[in-house]
Order: sequence, then C-alpha cells, then structure tokens
Amino acid sequence: QTIEDVFLTLGSEERAAVITHGAAFRLSDLRNRLFLAQSKVKHFQAKYGKSLEEMDRDRLPDNADYEMHEDFIFWHHWSDAADVAEREIHTLERIIQFGLHFEG
Repeated sequence: QTIEDVFLTLGSEERAAVITHGAAFRLSDLRNRLFLAQSKVKHFQAKYGKSLEEMDRDRLPDNADYEMHEDFIFWHHWSDAADVAEREIHTLERIIQFGLHFEG
C-alpha cells in the first residue's frame, strides 16, 4: 500500500483540508526562500551595478577575479531559486484557492 492509497481512504472534504493546510505551511517556507533569494540577487546587483541579464549579455570582463566568477555562479543560482519559488508559490496559491472554494 502506498501513501496515495492511504490518503485516498480519507473523505473528499478531509483530503481537501489536508492539501489546503499543507499547502499553506509550504507556502510560508517558499515565501521565506523567495525573500532570501531576492535579497541575494539584489545584493549582487548592488555590488556590480547591473542586472544579471546585463552581466550575461556583457560577459565577465577578461580580468575578472575568482570572487567575481563565484559571485556570478551564485547569482545565477539565487536567480533560478527565486524563479522556482515564484512558480511554486503561484501553484500553491491556486491549490489553496481550490481548497477554499471546496470547503466554502
């Protein structure tokens, strides 16, 4: 038996409540991650005085040091993390709305 099988033994209202409440908890975590990721991206933008898109377009300068290379990699990481968090937040918000309509 899988967790899905056990979950499906719950009534439809209880399943909706579990999903809605679980989504709300996860949403809080994702919003914190999004805030952190956006803060990191803003830090790099302030440090280098341009956006990541501009850095990608202009390329790193030939004399870029080790720190700049590392920052560039982390900048991409945090930008991607922000994008993923935003997409997941949007999806969870939709799930919560379905649950609220179902419960309401």
